[in-house]
Amino acid sequence: MNRTTLSLIAGATALAAVTGFASLNAPAASGDNTAKAATQQPVERTSLLCPQPSTSEIANTSYTSYTPVTQGAADSGKAELQAAAVESADSTSGKKTGKKTVKPALKPAEPGKPATGDGSGAEPPALVGTAEGKFAPGWTVQETTAVAAGTGRGLLGTNCAAPDTEFWFPGVSTATGRTDYVHLTNPDDSAAVVDVEMYGKDGTLKSTVGDGITVQPHASEPILLSTLASGQQTDLTVHVTVRSGRVGAAVQALDDKIGGDWLAASTDPAGSLVMPGIPKDATAVRLVAFAPGDQDADLKVRLASPSGLITPAGNETLHVKAGMTAAADLGDVTRGEAGSLVLTSTGTSAPVVAALQVVRGKGSKQEMAFIPATSPVGARATVADNSSKGTTLAVSAPGQSAQVKVTASAGSEGGTAATKTYTIKGGTTQDVDAPVPAGLKGTYALTVEPVSGGPVYASRTLASAQEGVPGFTIQTLPDDRGTVAVPEADQDLSVLLKK
Repeated sequence: MNRTTLSLIAGATALAAVTGFASLNAPAASGDNTAKAATQQPVERTSLLCPQPSTSEIANTSYTSYTPVTQGAADSGKAELQAAAVESADSTSGKKTGKKTVKPALKPAEPGKPATGDGSGAEPPALVGTAEGKFAPGWTVQETTAVAAGTGRGLLGTNCAAPDTEFWFPGVSTATGRTDYVHLTNPDDSAAVVDVEMYGKDGTLKSTVGDGITVQPHASEPILLSTLASGQQTDLTVHVTVRSGRVGAAVQALDDKIGGDWLAASTDPAGSLVMPGIPKDATAVRLVAFAPGDQDADLKVRLASPSGLITPAGNETLHVKAGMTAAADLGDVTRGEAGSLVLTSTGTSAPVVAALQVVRGKGSKQEMAFIPATSPVGARATVADNSSKGTTLAVSAPGQSAQVKVTASAGSEGGTAATKTYTIKGGTTQDVDAPVPAGLKGTYALTVEPVSGGPVYASRTLASAQEGVPGFTIQTLPDDRGTVAVPEADQDLSVLLKK
């Protein structure tokens, strides 16, 4: 092995620690694989994108940033959230003069303490965030907006997401009374080219308007979905694919009667899916699923309740035709208890994506939120912007029983961190009595870490009633990607250098 080869290996290992996407196997001279099992190392750089919040004049938006304390993280670093506005024009010549100097939306605090910022004002922008060094592992930013009245009124919340190249959004609508936008945000220095496709109950909605959408560098584009295809449909699935570059994507769903919220992307298509944390007082739950492959999917529908897995009467199964969107009204499926919806294939393991639209309240006092299918908590999951009242943490173990540790951070304005450990029985969902920082002032973050047992899924509900409307928003808790697997070579490379 020559020095060039060794340099390439060192470079690939460093890349893994930074991005979380690289892997490396170094073969021995004999042909045997000498790479040890990968070890988890803290990531060194994280990017997050926050969509443009409501532009309503009576909307109030806040941001909360939090980095959990991670063993082995760097001693220094930086993090910032900047407006996704890239070019400014000279007031006299009209020529572009380069990037705007924009005040950051907030200044993140040291790991272990949340920081808050205000995003209210006239037409608040989307945000592009970058964290490096000690701020990167598990960096989480929550965007929360309260809208007092009008279309989409209520509480809207989303976890700012990492850029990617593909997203699935089952649960969008172009029906009368709904105004849905897909927000595309480009964090990079070059333009991104994006395709947006929609699928209904009869398959693909024919349109060329969604092909080749250009998103300028460091900019955000809200696309009104009703402009991409003619006709009105209640249940649709949006597929966002990136031809070049990468983007962040989220759907803002606004309803004239039942409020609004953000719909985050479903986890990757799979034969089994979990949508955790349906509020126990949900008055209406609607399941929307899509089969992206060339095979139909037959799904068993079950609810992981506090006492175990049960099958909703009248909705035991769901048949999803290939390339088509299917939906089912589950009513008040939780019947006053915490619950998570579990979908499993009953025949071929045809992959699907899915999401729930959840409604609380009745009549003119209704409010909606979404729960997309999500991946397990993994090594650790983090969610910010919690308060002493109005926060509900739901944890589900759809398979084996599991033990989890939940930590409440210090408060953004004061308070001492607290930790509790819980056992979640297999096949159940529990609304756990999550810890609250002692002497809490401001908001705090929650981290969930599996200790033993099978995989767990979790979500956090924020609730804030306004004039009798039960405003709420739900964020799922997948792995916060605070660490990345980096293989260790167990071979003495000095021996190879002598050859």
